[in-house]
Amino acid sequence: MDFRLILRRLALPLSLLAVVYAAGVAGYMILQGWDFPDASYMTIITVATVGYGETRPLDPLGRWFTTALILGGMGTMLYAVSSVTAFFVEGELRTLLRRGKMDKAISRLSDHHIICGAGRVGSVILAELLRTGQKAVVVDRDMHLLEEEFQGNPGLLTVEGDATHDSVLERAGIQRARGLLAALSEDKDNLFVVLSARSMNPGLRIIARADEESTRDKLLKAGADAVVFPHTIGGLRMASEMLRPNVVTFLDQMLRWGDGSLRVEEAEVQERSSLVDQTLSEADLSTRTGALVVALRSRGGEFLFNPPRERRLAPGDVLVVLADQAQRRALLKLAGGD
Repeated sequence: MDFRLILRRLALPLSLLAVVYAAGVAGYMILQGWDFPDASYMTIITVATVGYGETRPLDPLGRWFTTALILGGMGTMLYAVSSVTAFFVEGELRTLLRRGKMDKAISRLSDHHIICGAGRVGSVILAELLRTGQKAVVVDRDMHLLEEEFQGNPGLLTVEGDATHDSVLERAGIQRARGLLAALSEDKDNLFVVLSARSMNPGLRIIARADEESTRDKLLKAGADAVVFPHTIGGLRMASEMLRPNVVTFLDQMLRWGDGSLRVEEAEVQERSSLVDQTLSEADLSTRTGALVVALRSRGGEFLFNPPRERRLAPGDVLVVLADQAQRRALLKLAGGD
């Protein structure tokens, strides 16, 4: 239980009560010449309105001071009581404790993805990452809709705040993250996020969303590895639905199925892997892992679609395959030399 979060939420009402108490005690000690115990007792029964009467006789100035203390103290007491009641009854305590627990979980994460933006694009990104077993943290100012959509999902980790602020990205564990997806609705906000993220973690892979074509170069110069235009993808999808509906249906079902669904995945061949210097025929990946090789990207950046089986594998080659999650893990283990 993080008591700092609770104290931070109750700090204002408790501070106001403390100010009223201190003012009451000081007033009785200065104006009436009372000692501390009597002044303290009179202040408490006055603010609490218990009606026990005066502990000592009051002169006219003392009565005017008591009247002012009753009026100010009652207002402060009502505010404090309503704040504390709301905190415990309306679920704010549960929310704060859950947020504290979530912050601790995020602090232990590494090699995760940060999604900046909990809107329509961000929710689709999160769903895909969780479906493929990836660790993700979502950053946005309003998590209400996202938390409703993913209610009860243990993989949902969030940070409420402005993603353009470095302190918020730090809370999301940006120094330990593998990648960041800037999916905010405004291009300028995504530009700020990319600039901050690149300076805070130079090795981070950053994907940025953009609506205006003119923003692409700015985002790339700021440090984005790739820029995605949702309207372009949407337009291409609609055209494909018209021209090649069966292909689109297959790809759509492939992406929407559950944990056993197929994905187009990739695996880089490491120097220590047993695959090095083997031909694709010798590697026999379809038998050993179940993954179907559809393309290969050489270290020089050249893509080979449906690569010939006599092609020898070299360190740095990236295999593009069609595989489910179990097949992907088997391939990654083999390509990594584990």
